[in-house]
Amino acid sequence: MAGLGAPEPGSGPGPVPATRVELTVSCRQLLDKDTFSKSDPLCVLYTQRPGSRQWREFGRTEVIDNSLNPDFLRKFVLDYFFEEKQNLRFDLYDVDSKSPDLSKHDFLGQAFCTLGEIVGSAGSRLEKPLTGIPGKKCGTIILFAEELGNCRDVATLQFCANKLDKKDFFGKSDPFMVFYRSNEDGTFTICHKTEVVRNTLNPVWQAFAIPVRALCNGDYDRAIKVEVYDWDRDGSHDFIGEFTTSYRELARGQSQFNVYEVRWESGEGGPRGRGGAGYTPLHPPPQVVNPRKRMKKKKYLNSGTVTLLSFAVESDHTFLDYIRGGTQINFTVAIDFTASNGNPSQSTSLHYLSPYQLNAYAMALKAVGEIIQDYDSDKMFPALGFGAKIPPDGRVSHEFPLNGDAANPACSGIEGVLEAYHRSLRSVQLYGPTNFAPVVNHVARSAAAVLDGSQYFVLLIITDGVISDMAQTKEAIVNVSCQAPMSIIIVGVGQAEFDAMVELDGDDIRISSRGKVAERDIVQFVPFRDYVDAGGSPVLSMARLAKDVLAEIPDQFISYMKAQGIKPQPAPPSPDPPGPPMPPQP
Repeated sequence: MAGLGAPEPGSGPGPVPATRVELTVSCRQLLDKDTFSKSDPLCVLYTQRPGSRQWREFGRTEVIDNSLNPDFLRKFVLDYFFEEKQNLRFDLYDVDSKSPDLSKHDFLGQAFCTLGEIVGSAGSRLEKPLTGIPGKKCGTIILFAEELGNCRDVATLQFCANKLDKKDFFGKSDPFMVFYRSNEDGTFTICHKTEVVRNTLNPVWQAFAIPVRALCNGDYDRAIKVEVYDWDRDGSHDFIGEFTTSYRELARGQSQFNVYEVRWESGEGGPRGRGGAGYTPLHPPPQVVNPRKRMKKKKYLNSGTVTLLSFAVESDHTFLDYIRGGTQINFTVAIDFTASNGNPSQSTSLHYLSPYQLNAYAMALKAVGEIIQDYDSDKMFPALGFGAKIPPDGRVSHEFPLNGDAANPACSGIEGVLEAYHRSLRSVQLYGPTNFAPVVNHVARSAAAVLDGSQYFVLLIITDGVISDMAQTKEAIVNVSCQAPMSIIIVGVGQAEFDAMVELDGDDIRISSRGKVAERDIVQFVPFRDYVDAGGSPVLSMARLAKDVLAEIPDQFISYMKAQGIKPQPAPPSPDPPGPPMPPQP
């Protein structure tokens, strides 16, 4: 069964899922289409590829005989992409024969939603009425999403070594270790490298955390090979020796079983005192022991020992864990009203209100907002403007409410934000300059007031111009990255170079201000023009835009929660779905 968002054959790699979720389907009070018995329901799931309006069948549940209140056993397993709007359609049928042709069965109703809507609901449980048959109440569908938790553990380990071979002529060795996971085909995959401890034969390496899936791919008995090297500046590191172990052995923690002899002869590694692990590497070590040294050590036993000092394991919390635990995403929009956008009454303006299509500002807002709104329970979104002269006195403002209510700038839904944006274009005078810091600080104040993990704030800035307050904006972003649960998305419209936006993004070089470096990468910038092809589908452009601008949010979210030591709240227990109605008492 293909995952949602899986690429077409030959289309290249698809987007990387945030996780995989399992959907369970139940229904209540379905229509009864059978004359002498109850309906025999079947649920069919349809999905849409991003930017496409075509529905494709994803899979079917089993048929449950004679039930108007089915709890389907067969699950739907979907790849979940936070950055995409994943449309789902559930069709219910009363199966009357063994034919796979759905047209030969009675239609019972359907429901539409997004995967984000299910995940973002309380307890990841969504209940919706079934529709599709005029004049009929078709019953209710109940959808429950659960993240697949295969191998989500993270292990934290620390090692030391004793009496490693001396490799440097004028000093001691500079040792480090490299860990490899063995694969089913006999090859090895590097999965961790320790730091170098300088000038010692008895190093103590720092503790490190590694996902268990990276260490052993969930197979606790799979061989893990560890190679020990003496670091050299030119990269020609001297091989000291190797040993093998497994996750199951390491999980024993500090004990006699986790003291390993480091050896340079193939097959001689292994836990000390147990006769070795009988492991034969598939490739020779990068550099074997100098033959002259081998002659000196005729009674060679090993090249030192490595000892596991500590081992701990805990479950790695994911974005969905926090969402299921009740964390809300608060979405704020800030729109650039500077004069460089052009007169909104002229078709050349980036703010031009065409009766036929959305302008770039509205497209970007709608694309991103329609996904974010699934994670906000009240669907009320603050919307701000900057760079305009506002009524009644014509003063220049860089954080004015689009709805005109300074005390409560929130709009109802994305459509409400669009309406407020259109009204503002008719009442304000586009001016300048292009200052970001006021809207960043506006949202940062709200975010700084909620530090318990119950809320996370996302600011969408849509702009056309070169930023005028770069120093103040960088300072605001650095402060936010260190203190507040917040991310910033910048969409650049128009043909400007946007060099400053790329700098704020900080993917290559983390931004700094007054000598202080941002603790987290919280800014994602994309130029809108990259998503508009001549003659291309605007729907497809919007889907691609949303995917790219939202792709980093889950990682930014997790980085804040981990840095603050905030763990997700337990998901509220899902109430049992109502059973079939009780028969009337005589």
